[in-house]
Amino acid sequence: MTAVLMLVMLSGLPMSWADTPANCSWAQVAGLWEFHVGAGGNDNRLKCSGFSPVEMFQLNLQFPDVVWDQDGNKGFWTMIYNQGFEVVINQRKYFAFSTFIQDGSVVTSYCNTTFAGWSHDLLGRDWACYYGIRLKPGVPDEAPVTTRLLQKIEEKRTQMNDTNFVKAINSAQRSWKAVTYPEHIGMRLSNMASMSGGHVSALSYPLPVEMDEKTRIAISHLPSEFDWRNVNGQNFVPDVREQGDSCGSCYAQVTAAVLESRLRIMTNNTLKTSMSPQDVVSCSEYSQGCLGGFPYLTAKYAQDFGMVEERCDPYHGYPTPCKQYPSDCRRYYAEDYHYIGGYYGACNEGLMMLELVNKGPITAALQVYDDFRYFKSGIYHHTGLQNGWNPWQFTDHVTTFIGYGADATSGEKYWIGQNTWGTDWGELGYFKIRRGTNEVNIESIGVAMTPIVPNP
Repeated sequence: MTAVLMLVMLSGLPMSWADTPANCSWAQVAGLWEFHVGAGGNDNRLKCSGFSPVEMFQLNLQFPDVVWDQDGNKGFWTMIYNQGFEVVINQRKYFAFSTFIQDGSVVTSYCNTTFAGWSHDLLGRDWACYYGIRLKPGVPDEAPVTTRLLQKIEEKRTQMNDTNFVKAINSAQRSWKAVTYPEHIGMRLSNMASMSGGHVSALSYPLPVEMDEKTRIAISHLPSEFDWRNVNGQNFVPDVREQGDSCGSCYAQVTAAVLESRLRIMTNNTLKTSMSPQDVVSCSEYSQGCLGGFPYLTAKYAQDFGMVEERCDPYHGYPTPCKQYPSDCRRYYAEDYHYIGGYYGACNEGLMMLELVNKGPITAALQVYDDFRYFKSGIYHHTGLQNGWNPWQFTDHVTTFIGYGADATSGEKYWIGQNTWGTDWGELGYFKIRRGTNEVNIESIGVAMTPIVPNP
């Protein structure tokens, strides 16, 4: 290992990336690892840049989510998209981003090493720093180093009013209606990308796993349609949020919405509070502020640090310094967070339905193509059309799923999603999207979490 790479690993993750440009797959990460761990006994304010290891041990990361230590103890691990991975073993958690180096527009990912990351016991009281080095691959002939060219963002190009594109969408299909949104005219395309979660990662979404017989039987007992906005006359869904056009905070917005909804469900609507996405944008080292992040890591932030109420840190739509809050700003914690199916890559339609009905709204990632921005009503599916006037690079976005159903006339199945683009977009901020076909990868990466109901 070069001295330059070691310095990069110990320096910690640069905080200027949309998500991160790392591009690592499961096959590039699996194998025998050596974790180098710093001194323990710290709290969650620990900073890990430049720490000195005091111990090391080996772990074997195996298919699909099993990890063994050198003493034969078994644990759990999961990839976090293509950005890094988390390990849970021997009553401790370990999370770090995969290492990358940028040279101009070229990014090289070193999937066999990590940046300095965080380790703590399951109660979150004893923190330490660590980094990982893979000693032996788990998948033969899988190169651990990848290189890619970053997408070029046209910072100054603006959105034009292309009515012909809207007409083409509506002529190509009858499932949904497209319209022009006047508020988008003149907006920079780079801002449109921020609204949609930031430019897409180089790695394809995992395909949903095949639904097993147990899941098929379980969903056969679910209602044919379901909506958390009306369960026995009660609405358990918070209001639609608007993330603004200059902050890629959808990951924080939807995680807040899921935690709020599930608190309402767990307390039969007696606890209605609004979480602060700004706190996540400004304070979480697990995310990249207005440049992107992931619901899994935002839910992890809720478990490790807690989320404060909106009144303590109102949303600005741009980065602000992390600050200390008054003593009356209570933190709300997550007891659990997980990819639906148990680990990254184990999701499918049936498991999402079961989680949604039995526990509450969930987050769902999707790839946003240029036609989605024009959605007004109906059941969305990607038309395959491209807007020549407004060249669009599709992006990663996250929404909140609150229900599902099927069209009474056509029988077309759909999910009901709450977006973060305000109530002027779509059906008062909501949308329907084709269900059961992994439309724009919507059934690939569902995330769920369980909040802790605080004492009165």
